[in-house]
Amino acid sequence: MPYADASSCITAGSLTPEWIIAAAADANLLNHPLLRWPLTIAYLSVLALVATYGLHRYWLVWLYYRHRIQIPRPNHRFDDLPSVTVQLPMYNEAHVAERIIDAACALQYPPDRLQIQVLDDSTDHSAAIARNRVAHWAAKGVDIELLHRTDRTGYKAGALAAASPSVKGDLVAIFDADFVPKTDFLKRTVHYFSDPAVGMIQTRWDHLNRDDSVLTRSQAIFLDGHFIIEHGARNRSNRWINFNGTAGVWRREAIDSAGGWQHDTLTEDVDLSYRAQLVGWKFLFLPRVTCPAELPPEINAFKAQQHRWTKGSIQTAKKLLPTLLTSNIPARVKMEAFFHLTSPMVYLYVSMMALLFYPVFFINMDPLLGGSFGSLILGTSLCAMGTASAGVFYTASQRAQRRSLPITILYLPILMSIGIGIALNNARGCLEALFGFDSAFIRTPKYNTTSPRATPDTRQTKSTVIATPSIKIWMSLIEIAMGLYTAQCARMSLGTSHPYISTPFLALFASGYFYVGISSLRSQWTVWRDARALIAPAPSA
Repeated sequence: MPYADASSCITAGSLTPEWIIAAAADANLLNHPLLRWPLTIAYLSVLALVATYGLHRYWLVWLYYRHRIQIPRPNHRFDDLPSVTVQLPMYNEAHVAERIIDAACALQYPPDRLQIQVLDDSTDHSAAIARNRVAHWAAKGVDIELLHRTDRTGYKAGALAAASPSVKGDLVAIFDADFVPKTDFLKRTVHYFSDPAVGMIQTRWDHLNRDDSVLTRSQAIFLDGHFIIEHGARNRSNRWINFNGTAGVWRREAIDSAGGWQHDTLTEDVDLSYRAQLVGWKFLFLPRVTCPAELPPEINAFKAQQHRWTKGSIQTAKKLLPTLLTSNIPARVKMEAFFHLTSPMVYLYVSMMALLFYPVFFINMDPLLGGSFGSLILGTSLCAMGTASAGVFYTASQRAQRRSLPITILYLPILMSIGIGIALNNARGCLEALFGFDSAFIRTPKYNTTSPRATPDTRQTKSTVIATPSIKIWMSLIEIAMGLYTAQCARMSLGTSHPYISTPFLALFASGYFYVGISSLRSQWTVWRDARALIAPAPSA
């Protein structure tokens, strides 16, 4: 799945003010091996891990440019179009349910070869909205059915698995409720299945509300990097990609032969993707076919989405990497799969690095000693591997779309800051996955702020905040505390021999933690205030 970037920030150079070094030396702490070297090794190890994933970003950009002219094309066009089932999994999607059902029914495809399944697990009034809209289109002759579950076992994966026995199509297209496929979506994708080896086709996500705010613009760039650079580089260089859970088309046989939908991870899409490719199916990414969707316009919705993607990816890595690494597939595929599935661990590494900043000011953790030229070269090199690689990666994704280079460059510090700000939230997801802590599939709240056809009952205003129960107040407070912590480190770094290297990175950490923590807390306050207003007694006459 796509993730916000936290691998872009590495502090560089010695961070130890001389007056603190002197004080530590007087206390005979500076050179104490039991204190100095374990922390030094830990700090440099974390830096090296983050830098390694930064180098991998350079590799992906290089692969993308090397193979950028290799555009996939169908073997031939079908004379008789294959049958297609469109599945629309949803849960309490009152604000977007009608829109996605209408979009699915508007797809240009022979009616006798198109089946639409609305997989609704809703427990609120959105179930009635979906039921009424299905009845509306069924009365017009559309082959559409509502499959409603009262037991949410398996969440989205469970709904897809439960619907499988009633699938009529040879191909299965899946759209989440916040997506709005274009009318020609199927006609532009099904012909690629004329190659019998193709098991899945993923299209590129576009963004309905890209320019709504700094947060949505940043998310759009994060996702552009994932789809354009990552998917493009991997797929065109014959490495493996994953289905992104929506805006893709599967061959039904590929799903069945890979063992079907399973719900033992939070990223059932990534799980099934790797199992299908392990049994020999070929995947294609079509960058020129786009499917627009809504970006989470509010920070807690974004954090919930990122936490689920992060945790699910690590769960999938635990589940499948041992099989994958011992399988009879090319080494280049194994290596790329390893980096792909484990990349969310960078959030944990970045969080560990931030926690080590303060000890740097009290213990000489510079293995080359005293801000020497060698220390400067080491720090600058690590910076180039971490920070500069993210800049190159996201700039390449925007230039591929012919977006403004100056604006992209101006946004890079914002991207890095937000990526750092959600690192604690996602590090928690990594730890939960590593230690086997189970949690529910928390859907991303849908707002539908852009549809002019929506009614007041089915559209959220931009000032409205939907509660995200998985985001806790204590997490927001920790993020704010980390902002204070790193801000103090930034202040102290001004006394170092190379403040122009370390201070900007520490400022990015502080601003990221403050932005995410304060924004999250403000949203939680808004939800609490609105809930109180609803239950407050009406004033007496």
